[in-house]
Amino acid sequence: MTSLHDCPAPAKLNLFLHVVGRRADGYHLLQSVFQLIDRGDTLHFDLRGDGRVNRTTDVPGVPEESDLIVRALRRLADAYQERHGRAAPGIAVAVEKILPMGGGLGGGSSDAATALMAANHLWQAGFTDAELMDIGLPLGADIPFFIYGQTAFVEGVGEAMQPVEGPDCWYVVIEPGVSVPTPAIFTAEDLTRDTKPVRIADFPAAHLLNEFGKNDLQAVASRLFPPVGQAVEWLGEYGAARMTGSGACVFCAMPGEAEADQVLGQVPGNWRAWKARSLKRHPMKSLLQNNEL
Repeated sequence: MTSLHDCPAPAKLNLFLHVVGRRADGYHLLQSVFQLIDRGDTLHFDLRGDGRVNRTTDVPGVPEESDLIVRALRRLADAYQERHGRAAPGIAVAVEKILPMGGGLGGGSSDAATALMAANHLWQAGFTDAELMDIGLPLGADIPFFIYGQTAFVEGVGEAMQPVEGPDCWYVVIEPGVSVPTPAIFTAEDLTRDTKPVRIADFPAAHLLNEFGKNDLQAVASRLFPPVGQAVEWLGEYGAARMTGSGACVFCAMPGEAEADQVLGQVPGNWRAWKARSLKRHPMKSLLQNNEL
């Protein structure tokens, strides 16, 4: 096999996000439930004969050398050489980007995770998911989750995961039109960092209306980027709306597609909005397992 095309890189939603402490090195300790949804970027991979890793498409605002995809693949190539005693085959990546940057949907991390899974398969590198997670973690705390590939109760800085039953529902997601830089949120003086820890058993199975917990980052993001708060307020008329990640996207669970369509029809024209269904498993895993790519 010399190529893998149409590889999915799905987005995630944080069904809640609590900041429960801070380590001595400055990293924040979090608790969250990460939920995959059926909307995301699409990646295409082709083996090269010269050992190089490169991106063949332009991603506005993301130079190739700083792209998480390229950085993750180069880390994998180093690990490949160390394990196999020879240089890794090269690989070219094309990206169809639809997820917004600074949206809290994990788009860049998801792209990197899909790239690691695809290259591991194409190169026949033989790394386990746990090893791929270790390769990706230094680049982004969300990368291990996407390799883990199922709804998860997440703790620590994002590296400790346990499977949890998530809701089977549709979501309406609003992009408020701003890009929220994560460091600006986590360095804010008014960020709450002492939420009482919860247990995985506290998270209600298949919780639909998303009334469990809160997003501790939402108040800060709404203050710094008012369109986030405006989207939360508007969407909150239809259910328990909240921001995902460090922002800026805002979501609300709906019991079915018809209800999601009804809300979408009311969204003000100055916002981009869309619907997505919850996923129980990363689609890339099924495609690789069944050799459907």
